[in-house]
Amino acid sequence: MSKTIASKTIAILAPGAMGSAIARRLSENGARVLTSLKGRSEATLKRAADAGMVGADDDAIAAADIILSIVPPGEAVALAERLAALIVRRQNKPIVVDCNAVNVDTVQRIEEIIGSAQAPFVDAGIIGFPPQPGGKSPAFYMSGEYAKDVAVLRDFGLDVRIVEGPVGAASALKMSYAGIVKGLAGIGSAMVVAATKAGAADALRDELALSQPAILARLEIALPDMIPKAYRWVAEMREISGFLGPDHPASQIYEGLARWFEHLAEDAKGEAIDAELMKTFAASIARKTS
Repeated sequence: MSKTIASKTIAILAPGAMGSAIARRLSENGARVLTSLKGRSEATLKRAADAGMVGADDDAIAAADIILSIVPPGEAVALAERLAALIVRRQNKPIVVDCNAVNVDTVQRIEEIIGSAQAPFVDAGIIGFPPQPGGKSPAFYMSGEYAKDVAVLRDFGLDVRIVEGPVGAASALKMSYAGIVKGLAGIGSAMVVAATKAGAADALRDELALSQPAILARLEIALPDMIPKAYRWVAEMREISGFLGPDHPASQIYEGLARWFEHLAEDAKGEAIDAELMKTFAASIARKTS
């Protein structure tokens, strides 16, 4: 069922911040990149156009050589069901790559959905930021029987790394990595807010500067960065909780972080009290170290 990529047509769903940045990298390196723009906002239409993405109907999406699913984790299963319905009757099947931050059980469910349409499936986890022009690509860790069939994406500027193992291996890596990096950022932000409200922000900053300078440097970047992303991290934390399993003592840590990020997302829409406290703390780090 593997296929040779000849037409270099890649569909990316959807054209969000990561998807459009990946599309730009692919199109700059000679790929034709399609996406679905039906019902999308003017801002999304402009972002897609700037990235070199071509709006296409469902039939054209299904006819692509590779389909990359890059959506918030809570939307991954629904998109898989939509894709399976599009490609089930096609003789030539695209390779479907799930690049979302989902746990092993979820990605195996997605594999079953795509498999019901007799299409090859690859499990992928993206680690890193959306690529900037001239910058490096985030790492695309890929696993499963067909992972090597999409290694051709290296020719189009992506950093593809094969994880030896079945579908689920790449997602397990993504869950573990995100659980550490975003988990530490979540815990740090919660303690910064608590310390600030208790009048200990400066003391906390100064002690971290003395004993944990690497953590303080990380918080300077992470605190303002997580505020606009908090809504996307809610489902990801719940996927990580599911990755650990309901009987794992630490699973509730990530359920708690999901609730914290949910709060930050709502806070940013309203009075933004906690969000402003985080920004103020980050700014004080910059002032102290400049």
